[in-house]
Parts: sequence; C-alpha cells; structure tokens
Amino acid sequence: MVAAVGVMLLVVLVLGFLSSGASFTPGGPVSEPSTARVVDAPAQLRALTAPFPVRVPATPAGWRSNSVGTDDVAGRKAIRAGYLTPSAGYLQLQQSDATEEALLAAIGERPAQGAQDVGGARWVVYGARPVEPVWIADVKGVRLVLTGSATDDEFRTLATAVLAA
Repeated sequence: MVAAVGVMLLVVLVLGFLSSGASFTPGGPVSEPSTARVVDAPAQLRALTAPFPVRVPATPAGWRSNSVGTDDVAGRKAIRAGYLTPSAGYLQLQQSDATEEALLAAIGERPAQGAQDVGGARWVVYGARPVEPVWIADVKGVRLVLTGSATDDEFRTLATAVLAA
C-alpha cells in the first residue's frame, strides 16, 4: 500500500513539473513583469467621476499601469491606480477627499517616519522598509496617497508626476 502511494506521488510530481504546473525556485517566487495585465490608466482615470478633481499623472517611459478602480473609505470616494515600475516595483496612487486618518486606517496603521518635500508638496511618510511605506500629501483638500514596493526614487517620480497633473 505504501509503495503504491509512493509511486503515485512520484508520478504526480513528475507530471506537475513537466506541465509547468509546479517549479522549484529556491530563491523564492519570481515575477515576470512583462506578463502582467496592462490598462490605459489615463483614459480610465479621466472617465471616473469624483467630488474632487481627479489627477492623471504622466508616468515615465517603462512604467505600466495594471489597475484603476474606486474604493469607499469612511463614506468618501477614493480613486486608485496601480503602476509597475522598471525596477519590478509596484506603486499605488490613491486620490480621495477622505481624511488622512481614514485613508491610513484603510491601508493599515503605520508609525509616522517624517516628511519628504517633493514636487512642491510636503508628503508625510508612514512606515519604513521592509514594510511598504505610505506617503500622504494634502493638496487643496484632496489627499494623495502613494504606497508600494517601489524604490524611494520611484516614489518621488510618481509624487512629482501626480502634482504636475
């Protein structure tokens, strides 16, 4: 009985590896950015309505948007767009008229780490790596929120682009 189960397990494992249904990656999972879904963020952001002006950032060459949508944060509308960066990082931009506290609570509480002056605005930075940091700026009554695994330079690039929009 044990031998039959062992043979069956071996057959399943061999078939799994041959069909690419399984793989062995000792360094951890590997993401292939070129296979990620891509959306037309500028067109989708322009099509959304909100009680505040929606900014449409012009991202640099090599950046790709993979999601656009809306959320409810404490009874207020939040518009989000996700971007894949050339360094295989990810950034999410959220725009909302919800309070900073409500937005931070929706993302996950993190301790304040200081501030960054980027693009003509003061961004309050919450959390520190290895946790994904959160940058929040208040621009004319609209909170802009950046979070993700991208580099600090990529955070600054998106912060500058959204403020210029």
